[in-house]
Formats: sequence, C-alpha cells, structure tokens
Amino acid sequence: MTLDSTPQMKSFPSAADIPVPPGAEDWEQLYPYYLPFREGDGSESKFWFCDSQHWPTAYKPFETIGGEFAVKCLGQYNTRHLLIPPANGIEFKVHLGYLYMSPIAVAPEDIAARVPEFERRVGHYFGNWDRLLDDWRVKVRGTIADMEEISFAALPDMVPFEDIESGKAKDGSEVLLEGYDRLIQLAYQNWQYHFEFLNLGYLAYLDFFTFAKETFPDIPDQAIAQMVQGVDMELFRPDDELKELAVLASELGLQTGFENTDDVAGTLAAIAALPGGDRWIARYEEAHDPWFNFTVGNGFYGHDKYWIDYQEIPLGYIKDYLRRVDAGQSILRPKEELILERDRIIGEYRGLLDAETLPVFDAKRGLAATAYPYVENHNFYIEHWTMGVFWRKVRELDQVFREAGFWQNENDILYLTRNEVRDALFDYVTGWAVGSEPVGPRYWPAEISRRAKIVDALQTQRPQQALNTPPAEITEPFTQMLWGITTEQVQSWLNDDENEDGSLKGMAASPGIVEGRARIVYHAEDLGQVQDGEILVATITAPSWGPVFGKIKATVTDIGGMMSHAAIVCREYGLPAVTGTGNGSTTIQTGQLIRVDGNSGRVEILEG
Repeated sequence: MTLDSTPQMKSFPSAADIPVPPGAEDWEQLYPYYLPFREGDGSESKFWFCDSQHWPTAYKPFETIGGEFAVKCLGQYNTRHLLIPPANGIEFKVHLGYLYMSPIAVAPEDIAARVPEFERRVGHYFGNWDRLLDDWRVKVRGTIADMEEISFAALPDMVPFEDIESGKAKDGSEVLLEGYDRLIQLAYQNWQYHFEFLNLGYLAYLDFFTFAKETFPDIPDQAIAQMVQGVDMELFRPDDELKELAVLASELGLQTGFENTDDVAGTLAAIAALPGGDRWIARYEEAHDPWFNFTVGNGFYGHDKYWIDYQEIPLGYIKDYLRRVDAGQSILRPKEELILERDRIIGEYRGLLDAETLPVFDAKRGLAATAYPYVENHNFYIEHWTMGVFWRKVRELDQVFREAGFWQNENDILYLTRNEVRDALFDYVTGWAVGSEPVGPRYWPAEISRRAKIVDALQTQRPQQALNTPPAEITEPFTQMLWGITTEQVQSWLNDDENEDGSLKGMAASPGIVEGRARIVYHAEDLGQVQDGEILVATITAPSWGPVFGKIKATVTDIGGMMSHAAIVCREYGLPAVTGTGNGSTTIQTGQLIRVDGNSGRVEILEG
C-alpha cells in the first residue's frame, strides 16, 4: 500500500478520537500488551481499516487467538515464504475490542530483487499444484486428528496404584499442561497450513485479473470473475448434504417427522419410526463426518454454534428445504447456467485475441480456475473443522476449571487470555498437588465479572470503519480483492454525507438487478427470520449461510471485495451482490423496498 498522502485529503478519526463506550474504561487491560494502540508506536501515521468481515463483534480476551494466528500466518507467506514483490504482511491492532489492519508495502527499491525468488517459489507450487494440495489435505486432517486425541479431565484424589507399581513417577498434571500447550500449538499449525495455498489462489486470480485488464481495458471486473465461476467447492458440501437429505426425505415420505426440529432426539426418533426412516437416519449419520463440523458463524468466536453440537440447526435447514422441494421449487445452485455463461464470456474474449496472446490468456485463466476453489475450500478445513474441534476442547478445559470452582458460568474461560489460562492451570495443579486451596476460585469470579461488563459495553458501539488519513492510492492487491478496500471505496466512505440521493455505493460483486424488501441480519441467530424473496443486508455474510441463499433475491454487505465470501457465494448462486457499502446494514432498515444493482455496485432505497 502506498502510504504517501496529501494534506488536503479528508481523514477518518484517529484511535484517540473515538470515545470509549461507558462502562468499557480500561478495556486495554483485557488484551495482550502488544495489541492495543499505544502513544508513540507510530500508528498515527498509518491508515488502518477494521476487519469486521471476519471479526464483526468485540473480542473476549481468549478469542484474539484467531485474529493473531490468522493475520500473522498470512504475513509469513507474503513476506517469508513467497516473497511477494510489492506486499509484505499486514500489521494488526485491537481497538475497543475490534481488529484493525494496516498493510505493509515493500519499499519500491526492494521490489525487483524479490522477483526471481518469488517466481521460483510460486512456480514450484503452480507446477505441482495437485500433488501439493493433496499433501495439504493430509497435513490438515492429521492436525485435526491430533487435536481430537487431546482430552481434559479433573485430577483424581490420588494417582492410581498401577502408576506406583510401574514407576511412572508422574501425577497426571502434566497431561493437562502438555495438552493445553499442544492444543494451542496444533491450532497454530493449521493456521500456518491455512495460508500455504490461499495467497497462491489470490495470486493466480490477480495475475489473470491484471492480464485481462491490460489486454481488454474496458472489461468489467465481474466478467473476469465470471470466467472462473461454476465450480464445485468443498465449502458448499455441507449445504449440499442437507439438500440431498431433504430430497431423500421427500422421496421416502418422512415429512411428519420434521414437525419440531428444535427437539433433536424427538425428531430423529420420529423419523426412525416411519417406513424408510432407518435408511434416512443412516444417510444423516453418514453426513456427520466431516460435513457437520460446520458453524453458523465463522469459527473465530468461542460462542459459535457447530452443527455437530447443535443438530437442531441442520435439521431446521433440512425441514425448510423439504418444504421447498414439496412445493416444486428448485433448491440446487444454477451450476449449468453459470457454466454456460462462463463459457460464453470466455469465448467472447478469446475471439478478440491474436494467435500469440491466446495461449497466454488460456494458461492464465486455466491457472486461476484451478486455484480459485481453494479460496473458499480452506474455510471448511480451518475456520470450520479445525476451529470447531479447537473450541470443543476449550470447553472441556473450561469444565475442569468450573468443577474446581475457578468460575461458575460455561465459557467463562474466554475472559482469560491464552497465557492467563496456562497460569490458571498451574495454579490448579499446584493446589491439588500440595493439598491447599488454589488462588483462582478467590480471584477469577470477580475479575471475570469485571471483564464481562467491559466486553458487553464494547459491544454497544459499532467499530469505526477506518482510522487516520488514507493513502493517496491503495495498491496492495489483497486489501482490494478480499476486503474491498479500494481508493474509490475509501473516498466513498469519507464522502458519505454528500450522497444526496440516498443511494449507497459499493463494489459490483455479482451481476444482476433486482428489487425487494430488505432483511437486516447481524447474527446467524437471525437467519430464521429471512423470508422468501427478501434481500439480505448484513455487515458480512458467513460461508455457512448457504441455506438462505436459495431464498433471497440479492445480498448487500458493509465490507468485502470481489474475492470475499459474500461475493463468491453470490456468484455461485447466481444472485446479485453489492459488497463493501460501508454502512448498508445501518442505513437500510428491515422491510424497506430497495434496488440492488450488482452490475454497477449501487443500492437504492426506494421507500422511506
């Protein structure tokens, strides 16, 4: 990102200018010392944007682990693995509970020296893509299996006599301490794996995108994106499993078994008692591993609900799909239509090329299409599956502490930082070992109560979109493509009060123009309110919101670029989308009639 800015440019508030919500005083003490902005740290001279796309709610102290691991590991692949010529990593801070980022550019005089090594390393990956990606799946699944082997249980009154006989000479407390360290290490390990191919997926697409723009100066961004659409993605597999189960339930006539899906045991028993129900139950259980390791959130928060643990969620989705199947509606993605449109666009532009340029176009487009699915598929393996197991193990450890009297409420462990958890563990095992009372039960309940009130207060205030003076031009490619932070979009945010006709401007993320009633959704728990034919308006959508995309007409989000989850999913469902509006979810109200123009990136409020 170019950091030179002109004095005349408008600025966003600085971190110091944003008022602290009442009750959130001393919020900085909740997080590791290196995360909050500090006076004299140079942050005032940098432009920062809030990543509410991945972290839309304020952090509890333990939950910073997701942001820290993700952004650190993204940076290592840019800076140390691939040596991407113009881009290093992304600096990150927490302010008032939310994550802010500032991309770090490579000095112009250093770019050329990185090119040969970059080409050698990227060439190795692209030249061995299928084999290396198969190896990646083995590595990630191995890490998940290792995490599943970890268990946390309360220490016994005495070590078993067998340990005396065997000369084991350990009391079992090391299992707790080593297990916790191992859990953190394995999560970190899979976050490193996460970015091994993700940055390459973006690079392949950006290479094709840049080539297309240079070759066809007037080509719309969407036409480039459509040339890689219509693919099978593992991220869609959980939703596809539910659709298949709904079709099977319709064929077997099991509709009466789905009357009350909130009662999981009752629903499954009712289905099993019906003719053909045993066949459906077997298919349902088959889908669990691994596809029910899927969260209604995004995997970054300890409160996220996973299908495998809350089966009323997938059963409710199946019930709705079953209703639509019986009504004669199509619940499948329009994949054939997408492929036809993709091939039409490819043919149109191929026809404009000469014999010398055509093979270059085909090679770059082919590489982008090959790498494109990973941009979404990694979500299932890391954010959903890995983090689902991770949070389940954290809850096991939380229960050990609750049984020992360290705190009372489930998930109170999230109000400790990950390093404080290790200190609390040693406090627990020390008290147990010497026969005294640990300090934790007298210290943590009041401290957790204090911290919980601060987090609650932080949640009452939406984060500032960006901080400080933006650069004259935003050039960092990932910032543009993933988050939709472009020069034009930032200026649109700054000039929001000058939007006289009341329209909102964002990124044209998926083509089409529709009108419909808006439905504002801030949390996954609100998805049940979405009605057929409405337009979804959200801060950001999660990959797991797939079951509602068959009901809605279009999507509008506050943040996100051409390669954001919302943009990709909407293109694969054939729905118009405008992303990166900045404040769509707070400007538009549920029930308002709006027009979404996914061709131009414009949203109009037609009523009110």
